[in-house]
Amino acid sequence: MGDAIAFVIEDHRDISSLFRTVLEEAGFQTEIIQTGDEAIARLAEAVPDVVILDLHLPGVQGDEILHRIRADARMAETRVIVITAYAVLARTLQDEADVVLIKPVSLNLLRRLVARLHSAEDWASDVSVVIGPGEEG
Repeated sequence: MGDAIAFVIEDHRDISSLFRTVLEEAGFQTEIIQTGDEAIARLAEAVPDVVILDLHLPGVQGDEILHRIRADARMAETRVIVITAYAVLARTLQDEADVVLIKPVSLNLLRRLVARLHSAEDWASDVSVVIGPGEEG
């Protein structure tokens, strides 16, 4: 994907490092952002191709970040993968997010989703909410 940019907006360092590895393996330049406030600031400066977004963050919450991404015309093509432990909230966001994954996240599933970014316009058409590793809802 050449110069494709991905933001991992996640406050847990170990989790964000795993997500970074998956994205970098797929050819993305990846930036880890650990607070909601920092995410809002970076999204004002740059337009990522993909965002992996946790919902529970210090400062501005992930659902507000998702709303802002979807309201910003510059990010009309940005793919958003929401990753959270809050299944009830996640289901309310499935129409805004491209994919919603419930923690714990299967890294193999994440790898498959990221790999689809290279080849298919409907890259997430068969996944909306994943309840747990390997279980689609």
